[in-house]
Amino acid sequence: MIEFKVNGKPAQSGLSPDTPVMWVLRDELGLTGTKYGCGTGICGACTIHLDGKAARACIVNLQSAAGKSLTTIEGLDAQGMHPAQRAWREHAVPQCGFCQAGQIMQAAAFIADNPRPTEAQITEAMSGNLCRCGCYQRIHAAVKSAAAEQAGKNAALDTGTRVAGETTSGQAA
Repeated sequence: MIEFKVNGKPAQSGLSPDTPVMWVLRDELGLTGTKYGCGTGICGACTIHLDGKAARACIVNLQSAAGKSLTTIEGLDAQGMHPAQRAWREHAVPQCGFCQAGQIMQAAAFIADNPRPTEAQITEAMSGNLCRCGCYQRIHAAVKSAAAEQAGKNAALDTGTRVAGETTSGQAA
């Protein structure tokens, strides 16, 4: 059995260590927000967080996840209030919606590391996530908005002030 955490909860799998974690997430754990796109890690539809960093679930094998923490779109924020999730709604980003969970997970990892990105940094960070509907302008605008919200939250936490609806620990009130 290989043990790991998914969305903050202990999980395990007895599948082959070379099984992509995407199949464990979808087929064993029922977390279907992680989508299968290309199977080679180039489209980004299956993006999750592996110890807080964006990773392609179709090419990360189960052995590589051993002892680590995985976050899926279902675990990013159960109420859909993460800055990236909020920005996606505010900018009406999805068209068909298939790639959006991966897009949001990529954006969330990016703004966690870079809450004040330049336009070029946003373009570069999101360039590995493909959208067949061509919603790139809305995706870019949403990432920019989410980064601004994240930067505001970080600043409030640094000064110990509250952002509307949050405690000083960053948790929802």
